[in-house]
Amino acid sequence: MKLAIVYGGRSGEHEVSCKSAHSILAHLDRGRYDVTEVLIGRDGAWHVDGLPVGMGDALRTLGRADVVFPALHGPYGEDGTVQSLLELAGVPYVGSGVLASATGMDKEFTKKILAADGLRVADGAVLRPGTDELPAADRDRLGLPVFVKPARAGSSIGVTRVDDWAALPAALDAARACDGKVLVEAGVTGREVDVAVLQFPDGSLRAGPPLEIRVTDGHGFFDYDAKYTAGEVVFDIPARLDPAVTARLQELAVQAFTALDCRGLLRVDFFLPADGGDPVLNEVNTFPGFTSASQYPRMWQAAGMSYPELLDTLIATALASAAHRLTALSRR
Repeated sequence: MKLAIVYGGRSGEHEVSCKSAHSILAHLDRGRYDVTEVLIGRDGAWHVDGLPVGMGDALRTLGRADVVFPALHGPYGEDGTVQSLLELAGVPYVGSGVLASATGMDKEFTKKILAADGLRVADGAVLRPGTDELPAADRDRLGLPVFVKPARAGSSIGVTRVDDWAALPAALDAARACDGKVLVEAGVTGREVDVAVLQFPDGSLRAGPPLEIRVTDGHGFFDYDAKYTAGEVVFDIPARLDPAVTARLQELAVQAFTALDCRGLLRVDFFLPADGGDPVLNEVNTFPGFTSASQYPRMWQAAGMSYPELLDTLIATALASAAHRLTALSRR
């Protein structure tokens, strides 16, 4: 099977994408897959198997693949842009389609869709480009601490915890270095737990065992440094939870996958409020980190699925989903 791995990209998560891709490449069964590497540079230049090519030649290479595996994180890759190119090329690809990818990247619209589907999300306010003040009514409603986030970025890049409103302008500047649209969200006191959702070739969905994130002293939250510096975070897999809570988290994660019309995979990040209330859905990730040490593969490893088996499942699901969509189109 001809498989193309696309990685790199123009976003601030270029390096993270390269690490994910290198881990994927290391775990693929080379007896089963004929692999082509397609690297998008930080400057947007394309390379196929190490050689610089124009975008047209790169797209022709992707069009000859049986399946494309976009190992891209952040804008210009995980946000529906590359997915739209693959749709136009008519080639099956791993992961969500254009709409789900774009929606999942934009935290404002992710929250609106999930809240409309009945899921509990953190309270917040959106500051669009040109708006630098958070109204007093919003400050009173949200309280402190708040988290200031770029609306369309990942890996906690540009995220700041604000414990004093005097620090808000600097936090907005940090977020706007990544995106002109910013979210200011109320902090939720409680445990941070992730759930992985995986779609199988027959269309069925399964949620893996929850993973609890515990950051070491010196980090107020699970920020970029904590995510990508060894020893800065501890993952408890499976999380030490009451079975009823585990089942509830898995149910909500599958609900989020369906509400956003995702495909293939999704990681859903929750807070379990200290007051014992219903879980708060914090964020989703349509293509989460994919190194062998990342949360998503580790959750499935804890469920008994090896990294190579996970890759095989995602690729098989991409093929099956494409065939299903073609069949549906032919009936119109």
